[in-house]
Amino acid sequence: MDKIVVLARGLGTRMRRSDGAASLDSRQAALADAGIKALIPIDRPFLDYVLSAAADAGYRHACLVVGPEQQALRDYYGSVAAERLDFSFAFQKEAKGTADAVAAVEEFAGNDPFAVINSDNYYPVESLRRLREQSGNASVVFERDAMFSGSNVSADRIAKFAVVKIGADGNMERIIEKPDEATLAGLPQPLWISMNCWRFGPSIFKACRAIRPSPRGEYEIPDAVEYVKNILGEPFAAVTIRAPVLDLTSRADVASVAAILTGTKVRL
Repeated sequence: MDKIVVLARGLGTRMRRSDGAASLDSRQAALADAGIKALIPIDRPFLDYVLSAAADAGYRHACLVVGPEQQALRDYYGSVAAERLDFSFAFQKEAKGTADAVAAVEEFAGNDPFAVINSDNYYPVESLRRLREQSGNASVVFERDAMFSGSNVSADRIAKFAVVKIGADGNMERIIEKPDEATLAGLPQPLWISMNCWRFGPSIFKACRAIRPSPRGEYEIPDAVEYVKNILGEPFAAVTIRAPVLDLTSRADVASVAAILTGTKVRL
């Protein structure tokens, strides 16, 4: 498996919000104002680090899901010098959710398995490599304590992330969105967090077409995963990783991500 899909269609709503406490240079501020998180520079655009990690893990074909307003992203990755990756684009006309974004890459994926990640998360190379070593559907899940101790994400934000219940067979039983403390207390320890890091096969496209919008009015990957599991009968392996993921959601995240990534070698 050497194909990876990067979900870059988001509108960057939280990144656009003003934050007087965030220290951004003029280029960072301009891109934050436009909501283009992937291109916010930390010496190089943030997404370069994400894609370099994917190349380190063995991926060679990257497809960026973008919207019609994201010409700057298309221009950059349409012309950037790259030794290890080739880039293509899939277009999501409206921001109708993550499953709708995945549906847009059917031509890119063909009948091949492929990975899906967020454009505003920096994943450890080990997690992306472990996905390539799997057979069938899988999701990388991250230990909550490792996120608390090593991520740039605050503890109160991590507490709101979806957690995954893993069965005795090592497969995902269910994804629990925004769990409350009582639910968390009833789950086996350690707790495992979903950070939208997936390995899919062709069945995901049938699921993306079959599901209904969520209460938010969007087509969501967790709903498509539940369809694949429960209707199509295909399990999802839970790949457990004890390492943090970095998150670039808001202006307040820029400095903390930069402190960790500055000096990291990038080779696309």
